[in-house]
Order: sequence, then structure tokens, then C-alpha cells
Amino acid sequence: MTLSATLQKKVNGFSLDIDLRVDNELAVIFGPSGSGKSMTLQLISGLMQPDVGTISFDGSIFFDSGRGINLPARQRNIGYVFQDLALFPHLSVQDNILFGAKGLDKALKKKRLYDIVSIFHLDGLEDKFPAEISGGQKQRVALARALIRGPAVLLLDEPFSSLDTELRFTMRNFLRDVRKEFQVPIILVTHDIFEAYSLADNVIVYSNGSVVQIGKPQEVFNTQTMPDCETPLFFSYMFTRGFF
Repeated sequence: MTLSATLQKKVNGFSLDIDLRVDNELAVIFGPSGSGKSMTLQLISGLMQPDVGTISFDGSIFFDSGRGINLPARQRNIGYVFQDLALFPHLSVQDNILFGAKGLDKALKKKRLYDIVSIFHLDGLEDKFPAEISGGQKQRVALARALIRGPAVLLLDEPFSSLDTELRFTMRNFLRDVRKEFQVPIILVTHDIFEAYSLADNVIVYSNGSVVQIGKPQEVFNTQTMPDCETPLFFSYMFTRGFF
């Protein structure tokens, strides 16, 4: 399972020009705000169209500017969790999850819902509304919705940024379990060095719309080429000296 993307996009004076490949792994796109991380996910998912480039998954072409191919988002079989989670406040937990199952027949929807509620520890919350559940439970509902169809790829745009430190730690551990359970390529966007170091199989470092480095967390954070990020330098110092 390999996702490949070679993309160029100009928006309001900002230029994105990247070339990346993600295998069956958890890859973290890491870098400061405004470096093009979230835009990359929008381009891969089909929510935004590149100016030039190609996007493919295991030989299936999602986008090819030269050949005039541009599959709509609904045909790319990609799960997406937004930074604000985008849960529907007027829908129950069950209906929020089932929103991601559009197109499946009734029997399969019922089975997938039963299975995923169990996997994500949401039993007993099916009839609750987003305002009635905790932050961590909302995170799990958003992940369940993104995964209920069995997507080929899962994209996560800073999904834990609004959580407190303890809950972020819990959700990071939970994400590792999700990775083992579903075995699909995951791309996680973050500017949090702890998240990048502790979760990534590979780190893709962004700066000013370009990929400046790709490698294992230990390799990446032991170099001097890291761009400035919204993380205290003290933590970078601690990481590069093996304290974490």
C-alpha cells in the first residue's frame, strides 16, 4: 500500500511544491504553521485541486494534471479527520459515525457500526450528542466516522490540538492501537514535536511549502536542518540528546 503525491499549488502568494511517498506506515508531516501541511491533506483528499501534479494509491490514479484525471473526494476512499473534528451537533454519536458509511448497504452498515463502536469504546454513547460527550470521546467518534468504510488511507489534521496534555497522551496511545487494528497508511499533520517523535514511523519535515527532510524520528531530530517550529527550543534540545 503506497500513496504517492507530486504536487504544486499556488494560493494567495503561497507556493506549495512537494514530492512524497507514504507506504503502509504512520507518517507525520511536521513543521511550523503556514508551511503547507494542511493544504497537502486537502489536495490528497480531493477537497482542493492541485495546479500541477499527480496523486496515486497502489496504481489507482486520483489526480493527474497531464492526463486530465481528477477523481472527486467521494471516490478516493480516503478517511479524513479535521482539526475541529467537524462533528454534526444535531446528530447523535451513532448518526455521526454512520455519516461516514454512505453508500454501504443497510446490513453492512449495521455490522460495521457494531464493530467500530466496540473498537473505539463508544458502547452506550450511541444516542448521545456531541455536546454530551467528552473531548476524548469526540475524538474517537471522528476517527470511527473516518474509518467505518474501511478507507485506503487515513488523513489526520492536528486532531489532538485542542486536548489537554493528559488527554493528548491518551489519544496518542489510542492512535497506535488504531494503526495496529486497521493497517492502513496514516498521515498525521502536526507542529508538536512530541507527537512527531513519539508517533511517527517516518517524519516528513515541511518548511515554506517544501519538503526539506524525510526520515526516522531519531534521524530527523538529530540534525541541525530543522525549521523553526512552535515548540520551545528546550524540548528540541532534550530530544536531540536522547532524553525522550
